Amino acid sequence: MDTRDLLLHPVRLRIVHAMAGGRTRTTSDLCGRLPDVPKTTLYRHVGLLTEAGVLEVAEEQRVHGAVERRYRLRHERTLIDADAAAAMSPDDHRSGFASALAALHAEFNAYLDRDGADPFADSVGYRQGTLWLNDEELAEVIDVLRQLFTSMGANSAAGRRPYLLSPILFPVEEPDGREGGTTS
Repeated sequence: MDTRDLLLHPVRLRIVHAMAGGRTRTTSDLCGRLPDVPKTTLYRHVGLLTEAGVLEVAEEQRVHGAVERRYRLRHERTLIDADAAAAMSPDDHRSGFASALAALHAEFNAYLDRDGADPFADSVGYRQGTLWLNDEELAEVIDVLRQLFTSMGANSAAGRRPYLLSPILFPVEEPDGREGGTTS
C-alpha cells in the first residue's frame, strides 16, 4: 500500500492525530481515545500503520501473560511527498478530502462527547473566509502555516494540550464583474 492510500483513510488519520506530539500509546490507550472505532478495526489499522513503518514499537512489557506494546509515531513517515501529491488525480483528491473531512468530523464529535466539553472556553472555531491572493501572497500564507506547524507541532511538554488545526485551502472561482475585494 502506498503512503497516500495508507494515510488518506479516516481511521488511520485519527490514529496519526492521536499519536502526534511524541506520545507513546498502547492499542488499549488508542481504543480509549477513539471509542467510536470498533476494537478489531483499530487493531487492524494499527497493524497496517506498523507494517508500513508509520508506527513503531517503542517498548514491550508483559501484562497479565500477554505482551503489551507501546507505539510511537514516526513523523517523517506521515508525509505525502510532492511527487505523490502531484500525481494524484482529481478523484484521488476527492477521496483524500472526504477522508480528511470524515476524520475531522469524528474528532469533533469525540470532543463534544467528552464530559465537560466547553467549545467557548476551549476557543473552538470553525470559520471560513475568502482571501484574495496573488501567487506570491499564496506562497507566503503557505510558508507561514508550514512554519507554524513545524514550530508548534512538537510542543508536547507538560501544561499544554493538543489542538487539532485543519486549514483547508483551495481556489474558488471569482464572481463575474468582480470590483475589488475584501478579506474575511
